[in-house]
This record gives sequence, structure tokens and C-alpha cells, in this order.
Amino acid sequence: QVQLVESGGALVQAGGSLRLSCAASGLSFSSYAMGWFRQAPGKEREFVASTSGFGSSTYYTDSVKDRFTISRDNAKNTVYLQMNSLKPEDTAVYYCAADKSHVYLRRGVNVDYWGQGTQVTVSS
Repeated sequence: QVQLVESGGALVQAGGSLRLSCAASGLSFSSYAMGWFRQAPGKEREFVASTSGFGSSTYYTDSVKDRFTISRDNAKNTVYLQMNSLKPEDTAVYYCAADKSHVYLRRGVNVDYWGQGTQVTVSS
């Protein structure tokens, strides 16, 4: 049984930093591209960042480039999202996702596995 468990969400002031973690189990971790998506109240879920199986390729949505960094530790079956210079508009539930296809993962289409989400709230 595959599980993706996110942690690290919190209430933080604008300009602050958070690091989200997603611990994966039940899958061959390095065989999967891993990513982060977010969903703000009243909005659709959107792609944030992704990394290939061994971390050689990473992608970011434009609004988080130069502020967020995705990384993974395949020895720990964990993917991270370091978020710096947080803005109120980053407020959302952040979801971890896994897919064997990095292309499909980035599109958020028919993603193999999703986590339950962790809340990030940025106050102004």
C-alpha cells in the first residue's frame, strides 16, 4: 500500500520560511517523479514544483521560482519543498504527488498517488 505523508505546514508571517516534507512508503521511490501541488480556497489545485527520480531535473511554476526549492533524499524516501520569502498568496493546502511519468506529474493528469495535504498559511 502506497502512502505519501506530508508534514511541515504551519502559520508563518510574510517573508518567512517553511520546509515541507513528504515521506513515501510502499513504492520504489527512485522510480517515481515527485512533486508538490497546492490548492487555495476557491481555486483549482495547481502545480508548484517537481523533481525527477534521481533529482536531475526540476521544474517550478513561475510564481515560486527563486523562492522555492524542491529536493529529494532517495535514501530516506522523502521529498522536500523549501519555501522562502513566503507571501500571503502562497496560502494553500500543499499536496505531495508521485508518478512514474514526470511529464504526467507536471500536468497533474492521472497522477499515480497523492498525499493528504498539509496547510500552509502566510499572514500579512
